[in-house]
Amino acid sequence: MRRLPPLNALRAFEAAARHLSFNSAADELYVTPSAISHQIKSLEQYLELPLFHRNRRKVELTAAGEKYLPTIQQALDQIDSATRRLMSNPNSGAVTLSVAPAFLTRWLMPRLSDFQDQYPDVELRMSASNANLDFHQTDIDMSVRYGRGEWKDVEAHLLMGMSVVPVCSPELLKRSKPLQSPEDMREHTLIHVATRMEEWRMWLKAVGIDFNDFGKDLRFSSTSLATGAAMEGLGIALADRQLVDKELARGDLVVPFDIGLDTHSAFYLVYPQDRPLSYAGKAFRDWILEQLQPNGG
Repeated sequence: MRRLPPLNALRAFEAAARHLSFNSAADELYVTPSAISHQIKSLEQYLELPLFHRNRRKVELTAAGEKYLPTIQQALDQIDSATRRLMSNPNSGAVTLSVAPAFLTRWLMPRLSDFQDQYPDVELRMSASNANLDFHQTDIDMSVRYGRGEWKDVEAHLLMGMSVVPVCSPELLKRSKPLQSPEDMREHTLIHVATRMEEWRMWLKAVGIDFNDFGKDLRFSSTSLATGAAMEGLGIALADRQLVDKELARGDLVVPFDIGLDTHSAFYLVYPQDRPLSYAGKAFRDWILEQLQPNGG
C-alpha cells in the first residue's frame, strides 16, 4: 500500500514553496491564505517534519522542505502531463508521434500503408519536427530523433545509421564543367543542411581536399529541401542512400563519387522511460523495429 499524503496538501506546499508566500499560493489556487496554512500544517503533521520557517513577513523552506520540493514538483508535473494526454487522447488505440521531417517523408510515409494493414485499430497522429522534446511538457508519446542516442531519461531504439554520399542531378554531369574526380567539385556549388554543416567538411577531408578552398555553397533548413535542390541541378548535396533510394532508382539523382561518410549519428525511436507504452505505442514500436531488420520491409 502506498503511503501518500492528501493531494491538496501537496499542491498547497508546492505553490507556497515556489512563491515563498502563503498569500501568493492562495491566489494561485483560488483559496484563502488560512486554507493554505491549514493544508501545509496537516502535511507537516503527516510527515512529522516542519517544511517552512514561518517569519512575520515571509516564509522560508526548512532543509526538509528543500529536499522534498523537487520530487513533489516532478510528481505533480507527471500527473498534469498524464491528465492532459488522457483528456486529449482517451483512446489507447491512438499514438502521437513527432518525427524528423526527412525520416517522415522519405522513409516512414511510403511504408505507412503496411502499418495500417497490420494494425487497422491504431490511429497514428504525426507531426514533422527536429526539435528536442521534453515529453513531460507535451502530448507527444514517441519521437523519431536524429542524433547520437545520448538523451537522458528516454528509451532509445536505433533505427537507421547515416552514411552519406554525394548526390546530384544527372543533368549536372552533362554540363561543360565535368565531374570526373572529387577535385572537380570546386567548380560546382555544395548544398548544405544548415544544422549539419560539418558533413561536407568531413567528406572532403576524407578524400584529401581542403574545404576552405570552396567558395560556392547553398544552405537549406532540411534534408528534403537540400535533396530537392540537388534534383533541380543547383549543386551537389550529401544524402543517405536509404532516404533517396527512390530518386536514385528513377534516375532523378545520381552518385558521382561512390565514397561514403559515416556521420556517427542515426535516427532513433525514443519515448520516456517512466511512462508505460500504450497498446498503440507498443504496436508502432514493434512494427518499425521489424521493418528495419535486415529482412524487414
